[in-house]
This record gives sequence, structure tokens and C-alpha cells, in this order.
Amino acid sequence: MMPAQFQIDLFDEIRNLLGGFEPIVLASVMHELDGLARAKGRNGAAARMGLVLGERCTIAENATMQPVPVDEQIIDYAVRNNSTVVTNDRGLREKLLERGIGVISMRKQKKLELLRR
Repeated sequence: MMPAQFQIDLFDEIRNLLGGFEPIVLASVMHELDGLARAKGRNGAAARMGLVLGERCTIAENATMQPVPVDEQIIDYAVRNNSTVVTNDRGLREKLLERGIGVISMRKQKKLELLRR
């Protein structure tokens, strides 16, 4: 939801960091954003922007049929596909970095930063 919150062009910023990339979003993330988008206020607006951005990505179906938290699905996908994850969620970011997964997140509310451990 960071593009709406911080008014950045997410795809241009990622391109500046990585060069070429294929944007992928999990179907479960889109579903979660859809639920959040129904809220009023800033978070609802940010979720609606996230849905618009998600439509510009390849939608990856969930690999599991079991109810697994979305964060765990993101981690599993990133590990299996050697992917870098874009998130500003501190808890998810730490879990990803602990597993050696690259993370792109906001730096000083102005630019994206690629983190690795």
C-alpha cells in the first residue's frame, strides 16, 4: 500500500533498483487487499491503490489449499521462486531477511531500498 501512502511510482522505483523485473502478486494478497479496500479513510484508499497496481502484475495462484496466513504464503513463494519481495510490513520484512530473501521497502518515505542479509 506504500505508493498511495508515500506518493511514489512503485514500478519505476523498482526498475531503478533491479533493472528488469516481472511484477507478481499472489492471489491471496489481492483477496486481502480487496477486503481492506472496503474500509473508509487512508487505509481503504491505499488498499484500493494496491488493487489497481496489482492488476498490472501477474497474479500467482496460491500453492496450498490449506488456510495459511498470507505472510507465510508470501515467504513460501519467495523461497520457492528465489524472489525479492516488496513490503513495508516490519514483521514480514524481518521474517524474509532471516530467510535470506531480498526485500524492497521504503527509505525515509522518499525512495525504495533493497535490503539483504
